[in-house]
Amino acid sequence: MSILETLSLEPNPKRQRIEPVSSTTCLHSFARHGVCTFCNSLVDKRDVRSFDYLSDGLQISHEALALTKRLATKLSCLGEKKLHLVLDLDHTLLHTTSVPTLTESEKYLIQEAGSRHDLCLLKSEEDPVEHLIKLRPFVHDFLKEAHKMFTMYVYTKGNRYYAESVLELIDPKRNYFGKRVITREESPYMKTLDLVLADERGVVIVDDTRDVWPDHKSNLVEISRYNYFRTRQSQCSKPYSEERIDESECNGGLANVLRLLKEVHCGFFRVKEELESKDVRWLLQEIEFNRGVLHEESSIL
Repeated sequence: MSILETLSLEPNPKRQRIEPVSSTTCLHSFARHGVCTFCNSLVDKRDVRSFDYLSDGLQISHEALALTKRLATKLSCLGEKKLHLVLDLDHTLLHTTSVPTLTESEKYLIQEAGSRHDLCLLKSEEDPVEHLIKLRPFVHDFLKEAHKMFTMYVYTKGNRYYAESVLELIDPKRNYFGKRVITREESPYMKTLDLVLADERGVVIVDDTRDVWPDHKSNLVEISRYNYFRTRQSQCSKPYSEERIDESECNGGLANVLRLLKEVHCGFFRVKEELESKDVRWLLQEIEFNRGVLHEESSIL
């Protein structure tokens, strides 16, 4: 059962009807399109945060949101033994480029797009420019393994059409992400965990860009930037696309991050009695420190 169903936000014909409460005593915890779901009174938009990506018109008050986050993390930890994972798309799970910017040495990829599982030609009525999407090596195995340990979100600065197109490639049945897809429509500027229904102490972020998370850097695992096609930054050297090679599956960015995520998950759930006090931010800091010490020791030897 999802956290929204637990909190009686999702329609359920079998649920017992609850009579509306007085607007003077109601806390207006949850609303749809500006109307409180409990007392049917109008709600000031300054008192709520929108979660349209989860359910159309859904709004949660700031007080209820804090409680919902804590409850979601507690239920996830005790029930499924899962933390929450927020994944960026571009340069983290894949690389996308526009077809007109392909070099002569890259144009062979247009013909290969129809026969390769890791390459897709994206066409849209909204955008006349065609794009090529190249999935990062190990992405399918990464998602399969991460799903065992985390409830996963996608968080991209791309638009919803683009995000949905990518999900058709990496999660066509929505087994991994469900409706948990945050795009620039919901978050046009900086990225924030305010939009993620989980307590920050149980959320790990994987992104190639640190600066877009100004308030949550301690939750961030910065992955190496995946560039498959030629970019402005790769003018001095040939990209993977022109060399007709790719990043290593075993020792590439996603494989390395998966090993770290397993370490975090193991550390968080090592002692069941200490779950209430565990925090992924402390674990990430501890792991980074220990790896730094090991690197210094190996350098000395």
